[in-house]
Amino acid sequence: MAHIDLGLDEKAHPGINGPMRYRPETAKPLNELAEALLRAPHPTLSPGERELIAAYVSGLNECRFCCASHSAFAAAQLPAGTALVDQVHADPAGAPISGKLRALLRVAAAVREDGRKVTGELVEAARAEGATDLELHDTVLIAAAFCMYNRYVDGLATFAPDDPQGYALAAERIVRHGYGAS
Repeated sequence: MAHIDLGLDEKAHPGINGPMRYRPETAKPLNELAEALLRAPHPTLSPGERELIAAYVSGLNECRFCCASHSAFAAAQLPAGTALVDQVHADPAGAPISGKLRALLRVAAAVREDGRKVTGELVEAARAEGATDLELHDTVLIAAAFCMYNRYVDGLATFAPDDPQGYALAAERIVRHGYGAS
């Protein structure tokens, strides 16, 4: 049970969905940010890669709902699907991803720990793998935003379902309609 009365059935509106229905005036800009960061056109990072960064940070933060949902969203948009997402969670250094994405995940992990942990060395290592300033910027912002989203969900102790099918259904909706769609 959430720490506050959200005025709804938490199982029908798990994770961030409950608080967003509770405060639609704050949900709107939060959904717009997620849409811009994760789904808007990007010259080089696919929506699946950006969702993978969000899922990875959420996993590091141990946010069950956000990790499960964004892992499903990433898997739905990456050719290697769930197997790749699971490999990244288990061993990002050994997962079959590009050197650039691996370096960006290291940057995201540093942001998650403390923004000041993003060192010149991490940035240069990402650049050496081909990362652009835009990709670095967006990785830092995705990681920072997901620290906020994770804390929003967990700080209110919202319900996180165990059934992966619910996350897969949400992934279909997000891929088709985006964030903010009811």
